[in-house]
Amino acid sequence: MNAPSSSTPVPPSSAHTTRPFKTEPFVAVPWERADLDSIVSRPFGIYLHVPFCTSRCGYCDFNTYALRTFPPGPAGDPIAHWAEQLTKELRLGAQILTDHNITPPAANTVFFGGGTPSLLGRQLPKILDVVRECFGIAPGAEITSEANPESTSPELFDCWRAGGVNRLSLGMQSSEPRVLALLDRQHDPARAVAAIEEAQAAGFEHLNLDLIYGTPGETTDDVARSVDTVLATGVDHVSAYALTIEPGTALFRKVAHGEIDPIDDDMQADRYYQIDAALQEAGFHWYEVSNWARQRDARCRHNLGYWEGGNWWAAGPGAYGYMGGVRWSIRKNPRSYGELLAQGIYPADWCEKLTPAEIREETIMLRLRVRDGLGREYLNPAQIRVADTAVMDGLAVWIGDRLVLTTRGRLLADGLIGDLLLAEE
Repeated sequence: MNAPSSSTPVPPSSAHTTRPFKTEPFVAVPWERADLDSIVSRPFGIYLHVPFCTSRCGYCDFNTYALRTFPPGPAGDPIAHWAEQLTKELRLGAQILTDHNITPPAANTVFFGGGTPSLLGRQLPKILDVVRECFGIAPGAEITSEANPESTSPELFDCWRAGGVNRLSLGMQSSEPRVLALLDRQHDPARAVAAIEEAQAAGFEHLNLDLIYGTPGETTDDVARSVDTVLATGVDHVSAYALTIEPGTALFRKVAHGEIDPIDDDMQADRYYQIDAALQEAGFHWYEVSNWARQRDARCRHNLGYWEGGNWWAAGPGAYGYMGGVRWSIRKNPRSYGELLAQGIYPADWCEKLTPAEIREETIMLRLRVRDGLGREYLNPAQIRVADTAVMDGLAVWIGDRLVLTTRGRLLADGLIGDLLLAEE
């Protein structure tokens, strides 16, 4: 896993939606209630969740597992065995759409997240061929994979580039060895830089490096060196995420036992200002609260699909899909996931049909986070008054009929979104 990011889609309205109804097999999903027009007319992406890593990072609360715990399959290769299961899931999913006369457009983005997709090796292009067979991939599609530096090589990058991957997101997190050690990362700083150089030599069109800031004990100089290292590589995209300490993680236990200090919110805010200023000075532009790109075509089109109301099919344990107002989750436990597939059952865990009010809430939550802002048409009169107050407080500006966050507003976005959602007539 690269970072606590939005690359693995999670239902943003989990606190607001109706109670999901259970379904097994997945054919019980109410596709007849889906908005078929929006499925046909909006961008369509494919998200593939790779649920294993060599070892879990101390801050990770994603649905990931150590590779050694995975079933080895008949041939004794857990990665190849899992790829076969994912292939079966993709084909079952495509058949469900066919059975319901739903034909989404060819995918304009494909994203391999996790987890550690770079452990897939030569299996990844094979999976991409199955995606192309089942759903179609549009000409010029953005095809991204996350990767951890220690599990990459020139040979891997050459294989992936030849297989159609054109964008990489590598988890550097920091250039400082002691920060990487606290996060339980397995690579050293030099390996992250070398991996970018190898990817550039392989001909990748767009490259992202992830940073995590706000680690306890991290200094201003640590952050400055990390940003300088990123900029020196020549990548055209940077993601920077504030460290969060989630219950159940190794890092949470260390904080609870007094082994490390808790997160300092003021310090994290200072780090965000520092990173944003350095990136802007270097010619990067923010386009989402935690993402910066050198130019418009370097933006992650797949993640923009989440933030701007697109549709996506999801596959892999714990992944979330969304199409035409219907959202569903794939079974999280890899063993249970595999058992269902062995029976020919699509391994959905739950699904829900969002109401128009819930879709509107999510539109507010997501579109306010992007540089293009939130259209006034999504706000009722009470919410417009909240927005006007935010403008007076320096958290946002009106650009025409769109509400756009200021730098300070990006830091306080969650609070402003909460105020907007509570402001009903």
